[in-house]
Amino acid sequence: MISLLRENDVDLSIYKGKVLLIVNVASQCGLTNSNYTELTQLYDKYRDQGLEILAFPCNQFGSQEPGNNEQIVEFACTRFKADYPIFDKVDVNGKNAAPIYKFLKSNKGGLFGDSIKWNFSKFLVDKDGKVVDRYAPTTSPLSIEKDVKKLLGIA
Repeated sequence: MISLLRENDVDLSIYKGKVLLIVNVASQCGLTNSNYTELTQLYDKYRDQGLEILAFPCNQFGSQEPGNNEQIVEFACTRFKADYPIFDKVDVNGKNAAPIYKFLKSNKGGLFGDSIKWNFSKFLVDKDGKVVDRYAPTTSPLSIEKDVKKLLGIA
């Protein structure tokens, strides 16, 4: 089981040289099973080539992430074999939004404004820390594999 990362003021510079897929996750969402399953598949396939997935639990959408931080990690690691960093629960919108989400949204706004609309919104960040793309919650992680491969230089 991975250790829970306690600091949510994430310094992206520690991931320089890695391609990042940053996702706000939830345990009780209709999108949970497919997203966690495919995130794990993507991570297992490309982690050794430089992909890092950063998961940020969030309870702002339908209260679908009610557990405490330890319960969230246990759920993700036990049920979905998640082996990527899972951070403490955060807000992704509003005045208390985590700094990383303020950064992501300011660099890649959404179709209908900057706000995150639902669980499992995804941001792809290149090896230099530039936000390259933003994907809707319904976009399957495996459907963006080609974009990940391109940034990893293995397309």
